[in-house]
Amino acid sequence: MNRNCLYYIAAALWGIPGVIITIKGISAYLTMPSRKLWWLLLITIFVMVSFFLMFRKIVDRYSTRIATQPQKTTFWQAFPLRGWILIVCMSCLGIALKFIDGIPAEFTASFYSGLGPMLVFAACRFISNRKQI
Repeated sequence: MNRNCLYYIAAALWGIPGVIITIKGISAYLTMPSRKLWWLLLITIFVMVSFFLMFRKIVDRYSTRIATQPQKTTFWQAFPLRGWILIVCMSCLGIALKFIDGIPAEFTASFYSGLGPMLVFAACRFISNRKQI
């Protein structure tokens, strides 16, 4: 597989869940009464900033790893083992949250609306790093 494809695979692995999570978060926001929106927006902004700082470093580290791979490589080389474990654990946690009763809509609205766009941001950063590195 061409090394450039690894950037697109990484972008898809981060971006597709990001779009799904963003849609769920916005849908949850639409069910909220307007009196709760201001503090939920503050939580969402905090979540976005936190994940922005975290994902920016992770994406840059993984992009550098991809850039050091041979031109022809396997898609497993896109991330180190720790990265694959992170992806699997986050996916499993997201699926588990879906089936747990009693999770308030406020959590879904604020957390998912912060996490989802930052996953999409990470996907875009993988593609932009492909051009720079």
